[in-house]
Amino acid sequence: MILQFNTPILLLIFNRPDVTQHVFDQIKKMKPRYLYIGADGPRPGREDDIINCKHTRAIIEQIDWDCELKTLFRDENLGCGFAVCSAITWFFDNVENGIVLEDDCLPDLSFFSFCSELLHKYQDDNNVFLISGTNMQNGIQRGNESYYFSNYPATWGWASWKRAWKHFSYDIPNFHESFESREIDHAFQSIQEKIYWKKKVKLGVEGKQNIWDYQWWFAIWKNKGLGITPNVNLIANIGFRNNPSHLFLKDSCREPSSTGSIQFPMSHPEKIVNKEADKFTYINSYSHSPSRFIRLIRENGIGTILKYSILKFRVS
Repeated sequence: MILQFNTPILLLIFNRPDVTQHVFDQIKKMKPRYLYIGADGPRPGREDDIINCKHTRAIIEQIDWDCELKTLFRDENLGCGFAVCSAITWFFDNVENGIVLEDDCLPDLSFFSFCSELLHKYQDDNNVFLISGTNMQNGIQRGNESYYFSNYPATWGWASWKRAWKHFSYDIPNFHESFESREIDHAFQSIQEKIYWKKKVKLGVEGKQNIWDYQWWFAIWKNKGLGITPNVNLIANIGFRNNPSHLFLKDSCREPSSTGSIQFPMSHPEKIVNKEADKFTYINSYSHSPSRFIRLIRENGIGTILKYSILKFRVS
């Protein structure tokens, strides 16, 4: 029997009642005392959005436990960049620490206790910024501890503190100066890696991609913060599905589909970035390395790769 869970949870939803239901079912098993729901509004001219947003929001009517519920339901569509980060800001305006789940991030139940314990352990450690539930090491164990420290803390299922999120900026007014100086060089292991991330963050800052997570990583890098990555993947991203509006590539390293469980009591590592793990994450999940390109061709086919590349070129 699971007792009521006291760590606040933010669930970010939009127009996908099917995947949202799966994630909500896991949250329901934990019976959180404090639940926050942030919902983006329907897109203009999309009648299907109006219906689907309504059905998605109705899922919270299934709450049947003692719960302090707070909602932020948008009437207009803000997009998957600003809608998400503004809801996270609203969340941390109300809580000192908590867990953030998007509608397609399906957690193993041990994820909740993993986050809760580490939120408490590092609550007064200003160097630790983020606790991630996603592991992109493709089954490789990094040390014998329950987790490792990283400059690449994935944001598919994560937890943090108000003290850390206060450094976030969606627009990053000093973006160019930070990259031109050496103040964030500690996060990268090569000049190619730094150039890659400058281009990625620039897309978000200039509004060419509707993103918020790379700006969050930038805030962590700029403040020499650390992220925590579990040594087993705790989140399955169930939202990658192709449709006329979106095309996703299968990527076995970047989007792990299977989860494991953290074993308790946990074993804690030294507070040192695992450079080998971060190098693996960059090369296999983000870079344009030949090895990643060959794997993507094998997993998707050359035709899909070409179509995806054309679509990405149009927005960059």
